[in-house]
Amino acid sequence: MSYRHEQFVAAAIAAGDRNDEDIAERLKVARVTAWRLRTGRTTPGPLTLAKIEQAYGLTAATLLGIEAA
Repeated sequence: MSYRHEQFVAAAIAAGDRNDEDIAERLKVARVTAWRLRTGRTTPGPLTLAKIEQAYGLTAATLLGIEAA
């Protein structure tokens, strides 16, 4: 299981979020957290995954590369 930050970035751009400030504002997280998510420096926790799903429509399974059995 690995965090697919490229998919996160693509969804953010598609939603019109072009920088860390835009992402931070939409997700209601600190700008440094947005940077870490965008660059793949951190894997989002459960609360952040829920915010990403609500804001960008990406599921935790998609972001974490969890394949259905």
